[in-house]
Amino acid sequence: VGAEFFRWEFATAVAGSLLGINPFDQPDVQRAKDRTDAVLTEHAAAGSLPVVETASVQGLTAQARAGAYVAILAFIRQTPQTDRALAALRTAFMDRYGVATTVGYGPRFLHSTGQLHKGGPNSGLFLQLTAGHDHDLVVPGEGYTFGTLADAQALGDLMALKEQGRPVARVQLGRDGPSDILRLAKVVAATGDAA
Repeated sequence: VGAEFFRWEFATAVAGSLLGINPFDQPDVQRAKDRTDAVLTEHAAAGSLPVVETASVQGLTAQARAGAYVAILAFIRQTPQTDRALAALRTAFMDRYGVATTVGYGPRFLHSTGQLHKGGPNSGLFLQLTAGHDHDLVVPGEGYTFGTLADAQALGDLMALKEQGRPVARVQLGRDGPSDILRLAKVVAATGDAA
């Protein structure tokens, strides 16, 4: 197993060198972490999370063009129903706008595609989905809950995207997230006009 780790780390270093990038440096991932820390500091001082303005979904999709892609950033609980709803939303964007799509559950996508989103070519259109937290627990030793931490991570990523000039829209889902996503997919598929 150790030999395989070494082989793939070495391959990553060689590929990075050939591409002219440092694959072990993630400045834009760190930017999102720094913004998350700032959001949590503001939460501690104000007792609430900041409000960050974004484009509407309609405003976001109006920027769809050849070579663009839509990244669905789902800071929501993963379930089979949610997976199916997100697949329908991806299909709606692909069919309606002729763009490639990606989907990732936050915060875990931040270390895989997060650097690409913020540091790669400026061809992404970013749709962040968030939801409430039914069974929230306090983080031991901290003045916030796990839900607040997840919301802060979503806001930190959103802020980092905006700082890099990336077009981003945010949708807060209701109590039935998969149904809300399916409704959004139907609107995108039918007209491309969503709020």
